[in-house]
Amino acid sequence: MRHLSPHLSELLLIAPVAGALVVALLGGHWLSAAEKLAARLAAGKRATVIAVAVAAVLARLAVLWLYPVPVPAVHDEFSYLLAADTFAHGRLTNPPHPMWIFLDTFHVLREPTYMSIFPPAQSAVLALGQLLGHPWIGVLLSMAFMCAAVTWMLQGWFPAEWALLGGVFVLLRFGLFTYWVNSYWGGAVAAAGGALVLGAFPRIIHHQRIRDSLLLGIGAAVLANSRPLEGLIFCLPVAVALTAWLFARTSPASRITGPRVLLPVGCVLAVVALFILYDNWRVTGNALLLPHGLYMRQQCNCPVFAWQKPNPPVHYLNAQFAYYYNVGIRHQYVPTFAGWKHRTWVWISGMWHFFFGGILSISFITLPWVVRDRRMRLPWAQLGLSIAALLSVVYLEAHYAAPLVATVFALWVQSMRHLRRWKVFGRPVGIGLSRVIVLAALVNIPIFLVQRARNAETEAEPWSIARAHMVKQLDATPGLHLAIVRYSPDRTIQNEWVYNAADIDASKIVWAREIPGLDLQPLLAYFRNRDVWLVEADASPPRLQPYPGP
Repeated sequence: MRHLSPHLSELLLIAPVAGALVVALLGGHWLSAAEKLAARLAAGKRATVIAVAVAAVLARLAVLWLYPVPVPAVHDEFSYLLAADTFAHGRLTNPPHPMWIFLDTFHVLREPTYMSIFPPAQSAVLALGQLLGHPWIGVLLSMAFMCAAVTWMLQGWFPAEWALLGGVFVLLRFGLFTYWVNSYWGGAVAAAGGALVLGAFPRIIHHQRIRDSLLLGIGAAVLANSRPLEGLIFCLPVAVALTAWLFARTSPASRITGPRVLLPVGCVLAVVALFILYDNWRVTGNALLLPHGLYMRQQCNCPVFAWQKPNPPVHYLNAQFAYYYNVGIRHQYVPTFAGWKHRTWVWISGMWHFFFGGILSISFITLPWVVRDRRMRLPWAQLGLSIAALLSVVYLEAHYAAPLVATVFALWVQSMRHLRRWKVFGRPVGIGLSRVIVLAALVNIPIFLVQRARNAETEAEPWSIARAHMVKQLDATPGLHLAIVRYSPDRTIQNEWVYNAADIDASKIVWAREIPGLDLQPLLAYFRNRDVWLVEADASPPRLQPYPGP
């Protein structure tokens, strides 16, 4: 996983905390004035939500000198970009290609249609970005929307000034340095969907407005089309709580909740269900079969859930596929309970580090009070159920937990509120400690930027940059091109070069793979009007030259 974390080493954590402690002790007067100013600004809730979104865009653009527009490198990214290109051309899928054996690649269906295996929401925002000039624009806009959605969600649960604080730290935590904004893998889209669901719930309870019911349905729709399994688990506690409220003695009459709550949510979910069924039918030929499910049948012999056992190794014509599925990803399967416990600890500690790091974690010294807080029962139920579901899955990445961003930051804000009121021997030490956390987190950002700038000078050029350079070189060369990739037997399986656009035959560059023992003549005959190039992907550095023959 490409992980760009803003967290420094534990030793470097001491510096911002110590500096913030000094400032908090010496600058109480102006810190109080700053907090009052922030509270006045946060009182305009709509303006605050818009301001957080704009700040997310401007803040990320401000560090382009250090984090330029990302180049895709992971299998999933290329697959999402394929779907984005498909959507940008006004299609839900593409016809299968007659030369698919040479063009086949990871996480892409080859038949009955040529399409990404992933849910469409992330690719939809990439398609929007592509139409605006570059797919990464869609990533940037989705991150801005996520930050705004989480701020809006927090406004439904907490006073406005606390919602602003939570929204700002969501921006700082995810909007600058993580792979959610510095790749095409996603995370922000599902997180925004979770924020809409969790933010709409208290508003429905208190106001019974149609717009809030529609937003809850839209949030659930986003989750269904970004992280279907995780989204379903995330929504279950909300559905249970909403049902309990509807049948409670103190709830409004059904003549109010029916048209204002149930009907809007039901209409949105019905439309989304029809879309998913239609999309499945177009892509897989079966309305009830997801593209990912078909891919698992066709290509993958690995278990999805921890209680499943792997199938016997499968024979593939492609050596890269054989190693990836029979060896490369099977090592993540842990058949013993001890192995599962170790994997659980590693993942939970990694997720804690990803979501909070060291500085924001300080506020959880008030965890006993937050656990007993009755207002937090729904977020705790979401968190517990979602973690249990995630740990049942064999393969885990941080963006799988994206719907929980709203939940965990609601718990974090509540922990900060408890900390603010914390007293020791009658002295209000919590005020100073809460200020230390905020100041230390802010001071940590420039420290991280300086360290990153120093390290960037010594970083080796990754293979994905070399591929991007070849694309630029071939784009500048007149004519149409066929790039045949030759891999070495001891290659790094994650560095996959063979990915193509939605309309392969109309593309200026077509990427294909050389398969030992398989005659390339049908491929060369099919693309006979193209200049043929050999890409030695595993050379150091990778080389591009006219194709000399097998």
